[in-house]
Amino acid sequence: MTSEELKNIANLWFKAFNEQNLDDLLDLYDGSAQHYSPKLKAREPQTNGLIKGKETLRNWWKDCFERLPTLKYQVNKLTADSRQIFMEYTRKVEGEEDMEIREVLEIKDGKIVFSRVYHG
Repeated sequence: MTSEELKNIANLWFKAFNEQNLDDLLDLYDGSAQHYSPKLKAREPQTNGLIKGKETLRNWWKDCFERLPTLKYQVNKLTADSRQIFMEYTRKVEGEEDMEIREVLEIKDGKIVFSRVYHG
């Protein structure tokens, strides 16, 4: 895929996330996709921060959207090559301090197969 196609996937990801549209968000993922996040590790230590499969992703983000109804991501920078996109964004939640986030989406056949979140 071209870097522009990957950036389009990232923009669709941000749109779905900011609208808290689980179906559109999950449509971007492969059925066996994996996701790693420090927030996940802290909230659900038994996962060691890694979850697998769309249903598990759905449950994680559904809980997140229910707990944080004002959660939004502000895009700062997108950098892509032919198979992954590096996203830099600011996590915004009313009543909380903004947090700088970095995330890598690995793409295969037009679907996200692995996402890794980094804080700080």
